[in-house]
Amino acid sequence: MNSIERKRRIPLSVPCLRGRELELITEAVKSEWVSTAGPFVTSFEKNICQYTGAVHATACQSGTAGLHTALLLAGVLPDDEVIVPTITFIAPINTVHYVRAHPVFIDCDDFLCMDVNKVAQFLRLECHKDSGGQTRNKRTGRRISAVIPVHIFGNVVDMPPLLQLARDWNLKVIEDATESLGTYWTSGPLAGKFAGTVGDFGVYSFNGNKIITTGGGGVLITPSADLAQKAKYLQTQAKDDEVRYIHNEIGFNYRMTNLQAAMGIAQLEQIESFISRKQSIFNEYRSAFEGSKKASIMPFRDDIRANYWFISLLLHQGDSDARDQMMALAEERGIQTRPLWFPSHQQLPYRECQSYLTINAAKYWASIINLPCSSGLEAKDSEYVASAILECLECL
Repeated sequence: MNSIERKRRIPLSVPCLRGRELELITEAVKSEWVSTAGPFVTSFEKNICQYTGAVHATACQSGTAGLHTALLLAGVLPDDEVIVPTITFIAPINTVHYVRAHPVFIDCDDFLCMDVNKVAQFLRLECHKDSGGQTRNKRTGRRISAVIPVHIFGNVVDMPPLLQLARDWNLKVIEDATESLGTYWTSGPLAGKFAGTVGDFGVYSFNGNKIITTGGGGVLITPSADLAQKAKYLQTQAKDDEVRYIHNEIGFNYRMTNLQAAMGIAQLEQIESFISRKQSIFNEYRSAFEGSKKASIMPFRDDIRANYWFISLLLHQGDSDARDQMMALAEERGIQTRPLWFPSHQQLPYRECQSYLTINAAKYWASIINLPCSSGLEAKDSEYVASAILECLECL
């Protein structure tokens, strides 16, 4: 049949719940440990550490909560500046605002991640060190205290040179690995290290569309036992005396529930099979579009084993009207797609903030759509998506 006749909709990315999720959640319910305490939370934290090689993991309410906590623990102060990518989901940018600091936006590279060469150029040309060794922005005079590299769609930022820049310029590194759980380096100085474990802090997300899900939730990673304990303290309303309700600092209701952690344990048991299927989908799409003159599949870095969380189609026509037309044509054929996020430095709340050489961001925003890539996507459906999208390209 013609692809436009297909009735069943293929979503972009939905969870695959075919393991022990129901069994472990039922166990949590029967135990009556359903809130923000319970054995599954501790077990999930240990399992994340065992899988990634992280030293300490603190389960929390969301990836956003983890990023907010990390900024506080990193010592980012009101009126500081934090270097961030403009191509990212808005969450890490908002957390900079939560601590009353200012984002400085950097362009993306050809893997859609923060362009480390432009970070280096910005620091060299636009910043200086004060008498105390702190990095200051020449334009604003503000201290720059941290950088948030966001690992996009399962790819990674070029971390070795960024880590060196952070050491040279006295910056804390908060890895936003919310999309890259399971991605690790296969060569180079970070070989064997997982995304999220090489900075001062790392954060994973378990939102419903992530590589594994707890229905909502996150984990904060740190090599420091003291900081991990401080994270738990802040995320549990900063209780100094739990019996008498004494609070000596401002805390937050940021802890993960035992029910969520039970699901997370079951999901983590399946992560390698999820990645294997996503890699197969990526290879199927890449092969299908190899002969196309109108589009190609965006690559992953050669020095990593990616988790292939999202798969991006680059439209060679390079304009947002063609992108929107493609998305509409795909929707007619029952295929859900999504564009790349609108560049953060152009979002209304952040238009007055500094941005640096944000050239690639506009190009990729106008040219990319993400294709269905659920871990449970069947081969017949991924084949249909490829053929239908190729058909849509002919309409451009």
